[in-house]
Amino acid sequence: MGGYVGGANSIGFILVLFILLVIISRGTGFGFGGY
Repeated sequence: MGGYVGGANSIGFILVLFILLVIISRGTGFGFGGY
């Protein structure tokens, strides 16, 4: 813990959150601009 501030871990964490957000938005039919 403590490696989420400025580093590969923070980038990966944001990437995972973004991918999950896209998958959830696609699954519910509520996407951003039709993604």
